[in-house]
Amino acid sequence: MQLNTSSSGEVTVVKIEGSLDTQTSSEAQDELNRLMDEGSRKLLLDFSSLDYISSSGLRVILAVAKRLAPDEGEIRICNSNDVVNEVFEISGFSTILKIFPSDSEALEGF
Repeated sequence: MQLNTSSSGEVTVVKIEGSLDTQTSSEAQDELNRLMDEGSRKLLLDFSSLDYISSSGLRVILAVAKRLAPDEGEIRICNSNDVVNEVFEISGFSTILKIFPSDSEALEGF
């Protein structure tokens, strides 16, 4: 797994490549915590290069969302493939997270 971070205005864009699973979730959690510790309150996770997400990866996303909520922060997800979308649907995460087909749509109104 590899994380690449960039900014789009007030939004921190994190592109996650590879798999977000039990082997990589702690590294992803650490990086996302670091970004939030540095003041990021609007996170866009770009999954265009994410091949797979497990329940461990879902827990990372949920932990970030819970941490951002009290500060009126927000997490959005974009560009996920069919496999990742299916995991979101089955787990019910598609009803609690804002998921967009493209980064431009996700950034709109952020």
